[in-house]
Amino acid sequence: MAILSRVGIGDVTRGFGTPDDDHGCRIISAACGGTRVFSVYVPNGRALDNEFYAVKLAWLARLRATLDASCPAGSSVAVCGDFNVAPDDDDVWDPAAFVGATHVSEPERAGLRDVEDWGLDDVFRRFNEPGTFTWWDYRAGDFHQGRGMRIDLVLVSDDLVQRAMGAFRDRDARKGKKPSDHAPVVVEFAAT
Repeated sequence: MAILSRVGIGDVTRGFGTPDDDHGCRIISAACGGTRVFSVYVPNGRALDNEFYAVKLAWLARLRATLDASCPAGSSVAVCGDFNVAPDDDDVWDPAAFVGATHVSEPERAGLRDVEDWGLDDVFRRFNEPGTFTWWDYRAGDFHQGRGMRIDLVLVSDDLVQRAMGAFRDRDARKGKKPSDHAPVVVEFAAT
């Protein structure tokens, strides 16, 4: 969880910014050159019948409430990170392999859509074909067999959509020694 900025950084908020916040390590936001940037790590959920699944759904609802409370309509906003939700079936290597699993359930996807309904667009999708995955399970050589998911998202407000010049995932970063199971996602924006 981090935010790096070439245009300045201020008004940093760790967690949801409330006294009862126990999610400080899963969300951070800051003002960067006129844009409120959120870096998120949505809880995994583990399994549909696990108590952590309910925590995940509540976390997504709290993210939406935070956007409503802290970002006035028309604000420049970017919400980026590991959402642990594949937005639709095009974002998994085989939808049938995920039936009854987390990351693809309708309640998770509805929670993600609710966050997007604040006024955010999945800008990566505008520049990439279905099947451009960002995460691969370490088990059974999924990376080398193309069995992945797209769960790392960059959701941005309309002003940033208009400035977006391209987006890609750095698959080569996933090939190094002891790599993450995620590949970095990069979106390029025109300067204002």
